[in-house]
Order: sequence, then C-alpha cells, then structure tokens
Amino acid sequence: MSFRDLRNFTEMMRALGYPRLISMENFHTPNFMLVSEVLLWLVKRYEPQTDIPPDVETEQDRVFFIKAVAQFMATKAHIKLNTKKLYQADGYAVKELLKITSVLYGAMNTKGVECADVSEEDSSKFKFDLGSKIADLKAARQLASEITSKGASLYDLLGKEVELREARTESIARPLEINEAEKMMKIAIDCVLEQVQKTKDMLNNVALDEANLEAKIEKRKLELERSQKRLQTLQSVRPAFMDEYEKIEEQLQKQYSSYLEKFRNLTYMEQLLDDHRRTEQEMFEEAANMLRLMQNRLKEEEQHLLKSGNNDDSDIEIQENEGSNSEVEDRQIMKRRTATETLLQGRAGARIVGTMQGGDMEEDEDSGDSEIDLDEDEEEDDMEDDSMEISPSKSSHRARKPEPLEESDNDF
Repeated sequence: MSFRDLRNFTEMMRALGYPRLISMENFHTPNFMLVSEVLLWLVKRYEPQTDIPPDVETEQDRVFFIKAVAQFMATKAHIKLNTKKLYQADGYAVKELLKITSVLYGAMNTKGVECADVSEEDSSKFKFDLGSKIADLKAARQLASEITSKGASLYDLLGKEVELREARTESIARPLEINEAEKMMKIAIDCVLEQVQKTKDMLNNVALDEANLEAKIEKRKLELERSQKRLQTLQSVRPAFMDEYEKIEEQLQKQYSSYLEKFRNLTYMEQLLDDHRRTEQEMFEEAANMLRLMQNRLKEEEQHLLKSGNNDDSDIEIQENEGSNSEVEDRQIMKRRTATETLLQGRAGARIVGTMQGGDMEEDEDSGDSEIDLDEDEEEDDMEDDSMEISPSKSSHRARKPEPLEESDNDF
C-alpha cells in the first residue's frame, strides 16, 4: 500500500458522493466492515438493480460476499479483483477498491456522459459531429454483422459437438482391422492410377492438338501471303478514271481560289458601298440643315425688308407712287421664291431654266428704291452661288443659273 493510492481513493470516494467520511487511518488495521460497506456501495452505484446479500457476520457469509462481488465486477465491468486481498481488509484492499472507484470516477468526468444534475442549457450546448464518423460507423456495422453471423455459426457447431464427440470417441476407440485398411488402400491406389492414366492420355492429346494447330498456322500463313500479293497487284494497277479525277481536282482547286478572290472583292465592295451611302446620308442631312437655316434667314429678311420698305415709302414717296411700290415688292417676293425653288431643285439634281423680268417702272421712281433693288439683286446672286455649292457633288445634273434679264430702266 502506498500513501498516494490511499489519498486518491479517499478523494475519489468523496467526489463520487460517498456519505461516510473515510480517513487514511482506517486501513492501518484490518476493517472488514468498512470494506464490505464500500464494496456494496460501489456495486449499487455501478448497477442499482443488483442483488448481493449484505450479510457479513460469519466467515462463510464473508467469503460468499467477496466471491459475489468479484464475480459481478468481472462479468459486468470486466474488472478482475483479487479476493484474497479484499478479504484481508487492510491497505492492500485499497488497491482493489481503487480499480472500481477509478472506473466510476472516470465515467463521471467523461464528456460524453451526462450527469443527472446537469442543466438543460449545458445539454443543449453539447454537439456531436456524426458526419466525420460515417466511415467508422459503417465499419462498426459490418463488424457487428460479422460477429453476429460468426456467433450464430459457432453456436450451431457447439450444439452439434455432443453428437460429434460421441462419433469421434467411437471411431478412436474402435480397433483397426487390417483387411478393411488394405481394401481402402487398394481403392486409393486404383484412383491414383486412373488419374495418372488420364493425365497421360491428355498429354498424348496435347501432342495431337499441337500438330493440328501447326497445320492450321501454316494454312493461315499461305492465305496471308496470297492476300498480300493480291493487295500489291491492286495497288500497282492504276484505275482508268484516275487521270480525269486529277484534272477535275485541279480545276476544282482553281475554281475555289477564284471563288475566294471574288468573295473577298465582293465583301470589300459592299463595305465601300456602305461607307459611300453613309457619307451621302450625312451630306444629305447637312444640306437639309443648311437649307432649313437659309429658309429661316430668308423669311426673316423678307419680314425685315417689308417693314423697312413700308416705313421708307410712307416718309418719302407720295400717294401717287403707291402702285409702283407694290409692284416692286411683288417683284422682290417673286425673286426670293424663285431663288428658293432654285436651291431645292439644284440640290435634287434637276435643271432649272427660266427668266426673271420685272414689270415697267415709272420714270419718276425715287433713287432710294433703285438702291434697295440693287442690294437685293446682289443678295440673290450670293444665295444662288451658295445653293450651287451646297448641292451634292455626285448629283447627275447641276442647277443652271438663270439667264440674264433683258435690259430695262431699273437695272444698273
């Protein structure tokens, strides 16, 4: 007995909840009553439904109690106890008691076992990852099934052991007869001779089969040589249509190269055509915008001239010249409309031929009106030149300038 074992035993019993206080001085002298009480409490703690008689008054009762406890722990917990040391009930018995207490103490401290007083919160926190143990679980199932099958077969064999034992003992006890043994030996010799004869026949047949196989191999070789010769003759002969085939193939190659070239040219021309159409569309849009701007500008100038003309005539001219002024204004409006139509038709590529002639003017027309007409004629000529420049360069016809007017008194 060691002091460490005694200390560990007392601490483990205190941790397991033993109601009585155990001192280190209790086991200096034999104390069977304490040992029996501790053994009974440990057995009840391990298996509460066990039934072990607690009587330890006489020597026979004590021996029976120790044997019962040792047998129970050996069958249930697989713990081997020394009954002699337990019966001594001294310090050496502590080592045997320590075997049981260490098992119970380790089970109490194991994380996988939940104690009775553990709260629900602690139990909910416990998690076990079963996914990582699937392979081990399958192996355990397979081993369990194998153990079950082996145990069943062993049980069946052990059940037949009684009959087999009797037959085995009878066969061993029966005396050996020389005649029966000789007969069995002759039978065995005849079987061996038959097998030897069969083996010899098979060897002879193997020789015949070998000869037949060699003949077949030679025949196959001759057929192979004939086939190779025929193949060579067929390869050497040139078909009659081969020349024509080669010529057609060359022509097809040329046609294909020509097709590729034309296809590339066609693709390039289509691209150029798309670019040209896009350029024309842009020029058309630009000309339309400029024409719109010019029309707006002409309208503004018309309105301005009409307003300025009315003011000048009212201040300078007398009422007798009102008819002539209206004719001048009509002539100016006709000139502007003609210039606008010339711009529109010149852009579309149409030819315009016409004259612009004003009506007769009175001799007493004021010199101010003639200066206004001269300025307007210059503006119309500039607008016609601009319209000729705006028209597309690729149009089929250009707008022809109007022919010079006949000389009149109003021209300068």
